[in-house]
Amino acid sequence: MSEKLTDKRILVVGGGRGIGAEIVRRTRQAGADVVVAARSGPGVRIDVTDETTVARAAESLGAFDHVISTASAHHDVPVPELEHDKIQAAFSAKVVGPLLLAKHFFPRMPAHGSFLFFSGIVGWRPKPGTVVKGTSNAALAALVTHLAVELAPVRVNAVAPGVTDSGTWDRLPDERRRALYDSAAAASLAGRVGTLDDVADTALWLLGAGWVTGETVHVDGGARHR
Repeated sequence: MSEKLTDKRILVVGGGRGIGAEIVRRTRQAGADVVVAARSGPGVRIDVTDETTVARAAESLGAFDHVISTASAHHDVPVPELEHDKIQAAFSAKVVGPLLLAKHFFPRMPAHGSFLFFSGIVGWRPKPGTVVKGTSNAALAALVTHLAVELAPVRVNAVAPGVTDSGTWDRLPDERRRALYDSAAAASLAGRVGTLDDVADTALWLLGAGWVTGETVHVDGGARHR
């Protein structure tokens, strides 16, 4: 599918690190013209929770063939410790943000274009302390289907990774990170955690898969079936 990205213009929101950075590297390698956006740091400023930044970027950057967002805002605490503003931030990143990106970039997209968003396995595997992240990720999967219907023929899809060695967990002490990976591997039918290649391969396939829309593709080694 990578040959289908040659000379395509792609916006990656959250492309400065982790999965987003790998998608940027791989799409550029495939010949795409890639613009990186984030809330801060180098590149274009887009905060998906701030409509002003989304509208300004759409106006200044013009048309894209594909728009990708890996944006998230986690609030992983037990229910009695939930904070209203952090709940709103999580849903803003996963639900309101994609809606705003669609609102401002869709009118400029060609019919063959697509949006690609990122959900996650926690939306299908509830556990204590992740009710906000789980619900917001599951809500994104529903949103993708509704947007695909309304924005057709522009395609809208999502990727839902399982535990992936993407750099996200590097902040943990080595022992805790190894324990997390061992537990995730044991809970996976594939017997391992995901890699950046696993997720990026799926993302690039979806960008070129012109007969796929309204879908959330699970890249979790079968962990949600355990």
